[in-house]
Amino acid sequence: MKLLFVLALTGCVDATDPVWQLDHDRIVAVRATPPHIEPGKVAHLDALVAHKGAPTDLETPIAAVVYGPKDLSGTVSPGSWDVTAPDGATLDAERAELGLDSGAPVPLDVLVQFPDSNGIQLVAKKTVWLGDARDNAADVGAVTVGGDPPGDAITIPSDVDVPLAVDADPDAVVNWLTSCGTMHDDDEHAAFVHVLPADSHAGELVLVVRDAYGGVAWQVWPITAP
Repeated sequence: MKLLFVLALTGCVDATDPVWQLDHDRIVAVRATPPHIEPGKVAHLDALVAHKGAPTDLETPIAAVVYGPKDLSGTVSPGSWDVTAPDGATLDAERAELGLDSGAPVPLDVLVQFPDSNGIQLVAKKTVWLGDARDNAADVGAVTVGGDPPGDAITIPSDVDVPLAVDADPDAVVNWLTSCGTMHDDDEHAAFVHVLPADSHAGELVLVVRDAYGGVAWQVWPITAP
């Protein structure tokens, strides 16, 4: 398989571009559904992908390959790029190899590949956990924008700090991204966005919440600052 999985490819995102900037070709978040699978069960991989000059969209991989452990390379199905957990005996052998406790979930690192709008290949690594069961959260949690629930679309004032907050688990990893204005404290539960005169005044706001067990949830809103 000619898989362009050279990790350097992730450098196709300009290092000078802020991590919160949605107006850029980049993988925002990769999701395994579910993130933990029991023997014989299947996890489906997809991702929220941002595009320069265009909205984010939900995409499935065009390729995937096991990064490690290498002896579990057969868990990824070519074509569908789904992950199927092997039988209990195989997982027990892998736990012994990795020095894991009996019954502990086995981490499977998978490199997933997506195309961007310019034909550049975007690559990310996702961990799927094998041997137990756990789902993604149903949503990101309660969100406020300027102190109020955001609704289906967001309108904010220009040239003022607009606070953003999510009531997520304190141990969760939070990322705010936008293509409208400038984001501050983008990796905090409480952030703020400020739309300067030279900024884009319309775009999207994205919130990604990752839990301590490999689960991920996200939400996307259209946002404007008239």
